[in-house]
Amino acid sequence: MSAKQVAGGHKAAINNDNVPQESKEHSKQVVDDIENSGDVEAEAAEADRPKNEGNVIGGHKATLKNPNVGEEAKEHSRQVLSENGVDVEA
Repeated sequence: MSAKQVAGGHKAAINNDNVPQESKEHSKQVVDDIENSGDVEAEAAEADRPKNEGNVIGGHKATLKNPNVGEEAKEHSRQVLSENGVDVEA
């Protein structure tokens, strides 16, 4: 479970009227610790990367071959492929 998920669960507990005050105080401490650790920011940076870069590259290659795709979209795909070191014909 990620730090972001753990923090989310504790934030939900803090805002739940059925949770005892002692538990809410513990959850506040856990959330503070997580936020101060930098773990959430590191996870956010990882989330910015595509889950399966090969599928992304393949999708952009398919865009270039699709006759129903506009030139603007094809140019975007060429740019993405170029930025990822994939040779494409102009």
